[in-house]
Amino acid sequence: MSSNIWIGCHVSTRGGFGRAARRAWNMGAVSFQYFPKNPRSLAWKELDTAAAADCLRFCLEKELPSIAHTPYPVNIAAGATHGSDLYEATVASLKNDLMIAEACGSIGIVVHFGHLKSPDPLQGYKNIIQCLNETLADWQGKAKILLENQAGLPGSMGITLEELANVRNLADEPQKIAFCLDTCHAFASNTWIPGQTEHFMERGRELGYWKQLAAVHLNDSKYPAGTGKDRHARVGEGYIGMDGIVKLLSHPEFQYKPVILETEAGSDGTHRDEIESINRALDQAKLR
Repeated sequence: MSSNIWIGCHVSTRGGFGRAARRAWNMGAVSFQYFPKNPRSLAWKELDTAAAADCLRFCLEKELPSIAHTPYPVNIAAGATHGSDLYEATVASLKNDLMIAEACGSIGIVVHFGHLKSPDPLQGYKNIIQCLNETLADWQGKAKILLENQAGLPGSMGITLEELANVRNLADEPQKIAFCLDTCHAFASNTWIPGQTEHFMERGRELGYWKQLAAVHLNDSKYPAGTGKDRHARVGEGYIGMDGIVKLLSHPEFQYKPVILETEAGSDGTHRDEIESINRALDQAKLR
């Protein structure tokens, strides 16, 4: 792998996990993200050991790192407020995703904070820590939970680096937890202001956040900063802009990490042109 900034994208697992890895590689990605199972369900998925082994072999051969993304219904902040059955299904689903990610050789599974309406503003954080503790108590694999920052709406949980760092520090086994930074979410929540990138980086260093950064979701924003809206735009076509993205990626904290596009596919149905555009901008800035 010639570049030290590993631009990749989210890909479909249609045809198996190994096919997903090849799909990413064939469009010029040097990292990728996938859903380990149906993204709209918490239902347990039996591991296809042959497909996972195929993915692992191909990724080792190509030095192609990957991350998995948990299904949308996962809401670790809710705890048992919507019933013990849903909570237990959430924990089981997270364990299932870790198992699949481990078999595919992935770095970890991306998990959102979620949100909770409660008169006690701390209850959601208590629920998150409890869920993380129960999920990871007997986990012995290398794959980690990768906590992702949120855009702000609905709710206001999980938007700051402080929240993420504190939750990890308070968990029973923080060594099994890392972070995934979403650039659109950070912009939408005013956590990252492109004109103040140095301040953002310094605050992350003070908190130890960057030492635990395992992956990046590289998304521009369809809405201005501070709107709290999670609406991804193709990089260079939103309110962040290519210059803001390149200046962020210029910091060494983003080297040798999967940097994953979650944007709309191009006219050919892939992210090939967007990957090429970002790599050109990085080359011009002499970051590669």
